[in-house]
Amino acid sequence: MIVRKILLASICALGPALGTDGAAAQSGTAAIKSKYSVAETADRLESAIKVGDGYVIFSRIDYQAIAASRGGKARAAQLVLFGRGNAVPALLKAGPTLGLDLPLKVYIWEADDGTVTAAYNTAEFLKDRHGIQGDDGLLKRITESTASFAKKAAE
Repeated sequence: MIVRKILLASICALGPALGTDGAAAQSGTAAIKSKYSVAETADRLESAIKVGDGYVIFSRIDYQAIAASRGGKARAAQLVLFGRGNAVPALLKAGPTLGLDLPLKVYIWEADDGTVTAAYNTAEFLKDRHGIQGDDGLLKRITESTASFAKKAAE
């Protein structure tokens, strides 16, 4: 039940960030083009996260597989949810609704032209979205970690 709630919150949080063609359309969403397929980029992302300092993969959602299991078709797209948990108490104290955007996530998709992109939320977006006041150093550090993982996965 908890995993379902996390997945639903993650999907709802990411939905507005992507235009109909899969382009990062919303300010606050950073995107990196990948040299690899969606699956290989997600594999590489998981590898980068696992060597990170105490990071754990919570879930990996394969949207194409979900569509196929329901008799539908979808372009390749995967969402990887991860984190350490260390920052959760401080972040939720600073902005309880930040739980909508936690755990950290990277969404990887294939556009109509075959381009593969990895996207994630920026610290500035999270700070503004959840009304975080004062020191945003923690948000910046976790976003930098996410950016580093995404870069390693895509290049």
